[in-house]
Amino acid sequence: MRNDPSHSDRVYSVALQNSAAASSPIAASWRRCLDVHQLAPDEIRKPQVLENAEFRQARERMEHLVVAGADEFDRLFQTVGRSGCCLILSDRNGVVLDRRGAAGDDADFRSLGLWQGTVWSEASVGTNGIGTALADERTVVIHRDQHFLSSNIALSCATAPIRDHLGRVAAALDISTCRHDVTDMTLTILSQAVRDVAGRIEANLFRMAFPTARIVMVPATGFSTAALLAVDADDLILGATRAARMALKIDDAVIAQGMPAADALREERSDGGSDLAEAERAALRRVLSRTNGNVSQAAQVLGISRATLHRKLKRLSVH
Repeated sequence: MRNDPSHSDRVYSVALQNSAAASSPIAASWRRCLDVHQLAPDEIRKPQVLENAEFRQARERMEHLVVAGADEFDRLFQTVGRSGCCLILSDRNGVVLDRRGAAGDDADFRSLGLWQGTVWSEASVGTNGIGTALADERTVVIHRDQHFLSSNIALSCATAPIRDHLGRVAAALDISTCRHDVTDMTLTILSQAVRDVAGRIEANLFRMAFPTARIVMVPATGFSTAALLAVDADDLILGATRAARMALKIDDAVIAQGMPAADALREERSDGGSDLAEAERAALRRVLSRTNGNVSQAAQVLGISRATLHRKLKRLSVH
């Protein structure tokens, strides 16, 4: 049985043109579906469904992500749920871990397989928002007949990947709709929405991974997610989001060596002082701040005489 032969013919025609696959992300995905995953666009195919035990294991592995994204997930659904949209959170394998949908739309989405425990990887159902965002590691919009399978061309999807504290793709956030009147403008708005929410979930995951660290925001332009550093009490970098890694050109090896945040941020001291003098100056300023500028109290806290503290303040130009 063939399903929409005009769509399947177009998929074959476009995907088998090398120039098209090289220039179009959709065509490249179609080509992967044909060559790598051995799928056919006209086959009647539903997403793989995990057994209950498998789903529980997948959910337990990513429970921290579900928790980190719960509030953002709910707020996003409050914004888009009444417009015929289904909200999906999947793991890096395309397994649907959590979803939100209006009761009146659930039958349509369930019949398509947009439900907890189903697998929306490209290998399972071809080009689609979740699977292609995970494969390409970028935000994607898959509008109706851009899907690989003819059976999925009623769907329009906007999906963003979510990265963990090491910068690796860990999950995907997706908005899908079956509405036939959805426009390119609407999908652009939905795409920006999932990108923004995915970025906030990434920031939540990063803070959860480094609960005792100081979080530093890196000045960075051109990134859709926050560029953050986790820094310890000695100013050494403990972790960095992908945006921070790209902006500062650092990687796991650099972080493992214990690079000072000041060096990564290329902070320069105007007085040319030594690291030791800077550390002493910072320590004195902190103590004076805690004692509201009372030098006698600060000297007691430091365990030195008032005269010694005055000499240090003068030498280090602390006012």
